[in-house]
Amino acid sequence: MPNQSEWHTGLAVELEPLVRRVLAPNPSPYTFNGTQTYLIGNKRDVVVIDPGPTGTGPAGHADTNGDGHVEAILKAIGDQRLVAIMCTHTHRDHSPAARPLQAATGAPIIGCAMLTIDDSGAGIGVRADAEFDPHYLPDRVLNDGEKLTGDGWTLEAVSTPGHTSNHLCFALLESGALFTGDHVMGWSTTVVSPPDGDMNAYMNSLQKLQARHDQIYYPAHGPAVTKPQQLVRGMIGHRRQREAQILRLLGETSCTIPQMVAQMYKGLDPRLAGAAGRSVLAHLIDLETQGRIARELEAPEHQWTLIA
Repeated sequence: MPNQSEWHTGLAVELEPLVRRVLAPNPSPYTFNGTQTYLIGNKRDVVVIDPGPTGTGPAGHADTNGDGHVEAILKAIGDQRLVAIMCTHTHRDHSPAARPLQAATGAPIIGCAMLTIDDSGAGIGVRADAEFDPHYLPDRVLNDGEKLTGDGWTLEAVSTPGHTSNHLCFALLESGALFTGDHVMGWSTTVVSPPDGDMNAYMNSLQKLQARHDQIYYPAHGPAVTKPQQLVRGMIGHRRQREAQILRLLGETSCTIPQMVAQMYKGLDPRLAGAAGRSVLAHLIDLETQGRIARELEAPEHQWTLIA
C-alpha cells in the first residue's frame, strides 16, 4: 500500500497513456487518501470519471471536502474538450462536482441513473439516503454494455449493482482497464448498506467481474489493482466467510448486530463500526431472504436467530 507522501492532491498524474488521475482533498476512514477522479483521453476529447465532492469538509464529514478540486480538474483538462462527465454512482464523495464541471464546460453528465430511496426500509438507525448526492441529474443514463467513444478511446458501461443499486463500472477497451468506483477496492472491502445496498446483487456483480478479462482495475479509492481476478476471487471468499461467521454465531445464540460486529471485526477502528454493522445487516437480510435466519422483532433491539 502506498505511503501518504506518494499521493498528491490536486495534481494530474499519468497512470497510462490514456489515463490520468486527480486526487480530491477528502481523505477519511471511508475514502482512504481521497476520491480519485480519472481523466480519459490524450488527444482532443477527454472524459472525467467520478468528478468527486464539492463540500468544505466540516468536522465529521471530511469525505465531502472538495476545496479546489474542480479547479484542479479544469487545469488538468487544459485545452482539451470535456465531452462527458461520468459517474459510477451517486455517493456524495463521487458525483457532486459534476454540476460545477458541467457549468464550467457545458459537458453532459453521463453514466449511472439517478436514485430515489424509500427511507422507510432503512432499519437500524440511519437515514438510508444520508450518504447520497440528492442533486445528481444525468443527461444520459448508460445501460449495461452501452459504449461512449471519443478521440482514441472507447468506454463501455458494466452494470455492477450491490454497493448501490445504480453502480456502474467503466471499461476502457483500448487498454483493458476497468474503473471500478467503490465496487472493488484494493485497500478495503466495500460497504454494502441496505436498503439500497444489496448483498445478493453485490455477490452477483463480483462473479460477473470474475468472469471478465480486465487487465487492471482503477478504483475510486486506493491503489490500482494489478491482479484483478485474484482480488475478486478473494473478495468472494471473504464474503462467504463473513456469512459463515454469522451462521456460526447464530448457531450459538440469538444476536444483535452490535454483538455480531464485536465478535466478527476484532481490532476494528471504532469509526468504522457503523459501516461494518451495515454490511452485517446486508448479509442478514440476504440470509433471511434465503429462509436460513429470522429476526425477533419483539426484542428491544432487533435480534436474529438461526432457523433450525
